[in-house]
Amino acid sequence: MLNIIINRGVKDIDTENYVFSPDTYFKYNYEDEWFEDELVKEMVQDVDGSTVLSAHAIQSPVLGIIAPERLSGGVKALMIMYKEPKLIVNASACGDNCAKWILEIGKRQDITVRLGYEMRFEEPFEICIKNSGSVIHNYAEFLWEFQEVEIFEG
Repeated sequence: MLNIIINRGVKDIDTENYVFSPDTYFKYNYEDEWFEDELVKEMVQDVDGSTVLSAHAIQSPVLGIIAPERLSGGVKALMIMYKEPKLIVNASACGDNCAKWILEIGKRQDITVRLGYEMRFEEPFEICIKNSGSVIHNYAEFLWEFQEVEIFEG
């Protein structure tokens, strides 16, 4: 299940397991094997419009052949969520184009992300808001939870 910690800062987050900067974490921790995974290849194609050629070469329509470190912060965050599910990833590094992939990863395994803005998730979905323990199923409920956290914790 996808678990979200709504938070504009990092207070009350287990900082030992928190990935504030997916770019930095990815640079020093990704594994070559990640790029053999079909879901990873699909995410890279969809989010960045790029094709994984190997663990060391990505074909970008804009930049040509690039190293994995040059992928977008969003796709790097997605890979960390998927390959390191015990970590709490800063999903604010992702744009709305990553929302469907965050939901997909959450369907496959339990993950927790920190989110500091109202990401546009497509319905239907099942998300647990860790701040309140509520399980929500639509965007209106998500916005309500976001507002409640802002009022009571902000």
